[in-house]
Amino acid sequence: MKKALKIIGIVLLVLILLVVAYLSYVLISFHRFGDQPITPEGTASGTVETGEEYRIVSYNIGFGAYESDFGFFMDGGDRAWAWSKERLDKNLKTIADFLKNEDADLLLVQEVDIGSTRSYGFDERPYLTDAIDSMTYTFAQNYDSPFLCYPVTQPFGSAKSGLMTFSNAPIDSAERVELPIESGFTKFLDLDRCYCKNRIRLSDGKELVLYNMHLSAYTSDGTIATEQLKLLLADIQAEYEKGNYCIAGGDFNKDLLGDSSVYFGKSDIEYTWAQPIPAEMFEGTDITLIAPLDEANPVPSCRNADGPYHEGQYTLTIDGFLVTANVEVTYTNVIDTGFAYSDHNPVEMRFILK
Repeated sequence: MKKALKIIGIVLLVLILLVVAYLSYVLISFHRFGDQPITPEGTASGTVETGEEYRIVSYNIGFGAYESDFGFFMDGGDRAWAWSKERLDKNLKTIADFLKNEDADLLLVQEVDIGSTRSYGFDERPYLTDAIDSMTYTFAQNYDSPFLCYPVTQPFGSAKSGLMTFSNAPIDSAERVELPIESGFTKFLDLDRCYCKNRIRLSDGKELVLYNMHLSAYTSDGTIATEQLKLLLADIQAEYEKGNYCIAGGDFNKDLLGDSSVYFGKSDIEYTWAQPIPAEMFEGTDITLIAPLDEANPVPSCRNADGPYHEGQYTLTIDGFLVTANVEVTYTNVIDTGFAYSDHNPVEMRFILK
């Protein structure tokens, strides 16, 4: 009896030591990149000038895993990784071809992995740069997380991902700007956050300042994304007051329509993570929120990935743009892909620099 208790005690002690060691590893490994300069790559021969109409497309590609039959564990689904290497490879090629065929002047892409467990260690950047080979581009790493052991059956592992920005006109310079995140345990799930700030020079010496962003999602109450947005708005306003043109786009993780259920119906499960943006946030600024919507044929930009895409699933619009008063928007909409390649639909906007 004593021997058995001794063995049980040793096993429990080993388990406790393993848990302590793992938690220490997670805490020690967690880090933030901070603000960093980014070197643009690639070549482009186009220009951006006043008085001309241009088209921009923003697309959160969901690291190539979120096909229409995919459900992510943090959204209520049962998957942590893409279905398989083969399906991931095929989906990434399809996404790259789709973006190439959109023939946009500017592209903002979010959730591009560069060595994550969830995407089998793929560097997803070459899929995009090989297909979109006549544009300059930048990559800003959003996060680099330690190995997470949850869920036990398919551990999420480590995640390395970022934002890619493409332009038909040369990007003169770019920088990664760090955003605030929560300080509690949720920071290990939401990971690091940033936006990428790209400068494109016009012939008159002014600049189009192009922001690519992916605000926080997996937080305690959604308010941290509001704090992130405040910092972004302050940056945009400052650039506008210098005489520059500013466009920001990407995944806000906010209900940009205020109440998307008015257009897409109530879901079979209620969620609160995507809150409306407080209207007062734009008071005193020269910035306008552009929420893409065709009221005659409304299409959501995002689905909750609690399982395969189905009728009654929580859908809403969280992808869109911000523009300063010197940017005239002529058209905006959600491109309906039926969530075939991602849990997001791409969004587009046509604009003229006044």
